[in-house]
Amino acid sequence: MKRKLGLLLVSVLWVVQAYAAEFPFTVNDIRLEGLQRVEPGLVFRYFPVNVGDRLTQQRLSDATRELFASGYFDDVDILRDGDDLILSLHERPSLALIRIEGNKFIKEEALRDGLKQSGVQEGDVFRRSAVDQIRLDLLRVYVGQGRYGADIKTEVESLSGNRVALNVNITEGREATIQHINIVGNTRFSDDELTELFSLKLPNFWTFYTKSDRYSREKMSGDLERLRSHYMDRGYINFDIESAQVSITPDKKHVYITINIHEGERFSVADVSVAGDLVVPREELEALFRLKSGDTFSRQAMTQTQENLVRRLGDEGYMFANVSPVPEVHDDGTLSVRYYIEPGKRTYVRRISIRGNTLTSDEVVRRELEQMEAGIATTEEIERSKARLEKTGYFKSVNVETRPVPGTDDQVDLEYTIEEQPSGQFTASIGFSDSEGIIFQLGIEQDNFLGTGRKFGFNLSNSSTLTEYSFNYTNPYYTVDGVSRGFNAYYRERDFDEDDVSSYTTNEIGGGVNFGYPINDYQRLSFGLGVDLTEINLYADTADLIKDFVADEGDNYLTYNLNVGWSDNHLNRGFFPSRGYAQGVSFDLAVPGSDLTYYRTNYNVKWYQPIDDNEVWIASLRGRAGFGDSLGDNEYPFYRHFYAGGLKSVRGYSNNSLGPTDGGSDDDPFGGNVLLTGSAEFIFPTPFVGDKSAWRTLVFLDAGNVFSTDCKTGQKNCADGVDLGELRYSTGLGLSWLTPIGPLSIALAMPLNDGPDDDTEIFQFALGQTF
Repeated sequence: MKRKLGLLLVSVLWVVQAYAAEFPFTVNDIRLEGLQRVEPGLVFRYFPVNVGDRLTQQRLSDATRELFASGYFDDVDILRDGDDLILSLHERPSLALIRIEGNKFIKEEALRDGLKQSGVQEGDVFRRSAVDQIRLDLLRVYVGQGRYGADIKTEVESLSGNRVALNVNITEGREATIQHINIVGNTRFSDDELTELFSLKLPNFWTFYTKSDRYSREKMSGDLERLRSHYMDRGYINFDIESAQVSITPDKKHVYITINIHEGERFSVADVSVAGDLVVPREELEALFRLKSGDTFSRQAMTQTQENLVRRLGDEGYMFANVSPVPEVHDDGTLSVRYYIEPGKRTYVRRISIRGNTLTSDEVVRRELEQMEAGIATTEEIERSKARLEKTGYFKSVNVETRPVPGTDDQVDLEYTIEEQPSGQFTASIGFSDSEGIIFQLGIEQDNFLGTGRKFGFNLSNSSTLTEYSFNYTNPYYTVDGVSRGFNAYYRERDFDEDDVSSYTTNEIGGGVNFGYPINDYQRLSFGLGVDLTEINLYADTADLIKDFVADEGDNYLTYNLNVGWSDNHLNRGFFPSRGYAQGVSFDLAVPGSDLTYYRTNYNVKWYQPIDDNEVWIASLRGRAGFGDSLGDNEYPFYRHFYAGGLKSVRGYSNNSLGPTDGGSDDDPFGGNVLLTGSAEFIFPTPFVGDKSAWRTLVFLDAGNVFSTDCKTGQKNCADGVDLGELRYSTGLGLSWLTPIGPLSIALAMPLNDGPDDDTEIFQFALGQTF
């Protein structure tokens, strides 16, 4: 750089000495020499002299320096031919190629983005000073990740045509491991209590996988903030981190961390109050306080109260309300917190726009919105509209943005941005299940048919246990109030012998119509009417109690069915929910006038509770109860029995194997008219996979069985009534994966109290269901 500046000064001095006597003069023409890639217009942009200008010696010197400072030229010579200026330019080489080698920890794309931000990318003018800065920047990135032994070497390779190649050779080194974390100044909490808060850990059995013993600057910053929050949320408002020192061993492989803190005194809350323009009744605002008089002060509780007040004001339409907590410290070790409220003006929605719906029509999206245009903007209705869109299942993600209208202080525009996902599929597949054998399926399922929000499906499937042809259609908005109407028709052939139950088959044909009525955003009632014709076919080895039933009731049954249901769904997602609960009750009745009259009822419940803020560690409970009985003189039909065992109920036991058996030659499972199953699950992040959103892993404890209230002569494992002592238990590990062809679920289970007649299976799997 010094050599170039020297050349520039020599050129300028030459001009000054040669033509000092002839300044000033009027420029007649400006000619450029030596340009190869740089456009003439760019030269004139940085050389502020034009034809016709009256040029002085000082102005020429300043213009020459400005052109050189543009960075496009290695050398600039100014010559004069009469009243013409000649600019002889020597361009800097262009950067034709960047080669990066040795990087594994940081991807090449990220490194190239970093080079671009530093002003270096292929095709640009090459500046050597920027390369030196790049080396320092890359080293800083690696040091921030705890790789103190990283080394960056750069080499500039000359190419033909005034071009160069930049070779970046990286030695990443190993991440330095933490050997000691020392906290100095703590008397209220032990070292173990405080270091347990940190994401940085000392080496232990798990750190080979979690890598939490590897130092990084970002993790250290987060740990210090967690330490500060720990004290501030427990009343130590004067807590201070005086210093945080990181020492590195000479071999750059180990790190020692020392944190010096000042705890201060612990404060409690004297009183909490609100002041300002109270557009919401004081008692309603005070009910939202998370801090009470006499409580230990907590910064988290103070902030949560502030958010609660802002949300409550937003529910009244004050979208730009300002709530400021002001703590006042007293000499007696207490403090008062006063929230000052400035609600501003009540806000109205000017316009609602929808983006991202390339398939789904605007009408389908807007009918789910509770927030209306020209109405008062409320936080509750905006968020509830977002939740309703997410529950449709049509969209992978839904985001809402509130934008103030320029020039006003009482209007906003809402923009809902949605990302559509496939809401249907055309399937032609061959699969396998350990309970159903080879499965052939051909069908069309569309939950958002042609973007109308209507459901349409046709299915043909064939396996060793089931042959089915079915059709269904549902309009979820048959009325503008959200009343749905649907139709269905089906034909099924079931081989229960192949499904590990008693030896008989059924042929069913039927159809029906159903209606759904929304009670609110979460609850729904359903009603259905249908007709079903069932034919029973027996084998030579069919159990006597089934033959007796057919002898008494015949082998063809026409039933008229009434279905009533109630559902209450608060889950946050359809697939792999992480919080909320869902429950439902269904009641099926074969009404009088049918060949067989009976009823069958089911209750299902699911509950999910996240343990961490990221909702990847989750506790879950599931349960199901069922009961059925006859209404007339006929027996309760055995082909409407409940079954338990297998991947869908009690894992670790063979499919449908639990409960009473038929007492026949093979003593096959016969099911019962009472069902009880339940499961406790602990869900954790799936290890060794990148996109964890498509995977779910869990450990489980299952319990359940089926019972009979009317055992028949010859049956085994059957005692009238429900005996909770006969519940079967199992535990194990489960995995679900959303594959491109459908969800796949696998379980490794160990029965805990299996009896001598129970059929057990350690490994079970199925395609088409999730845990």
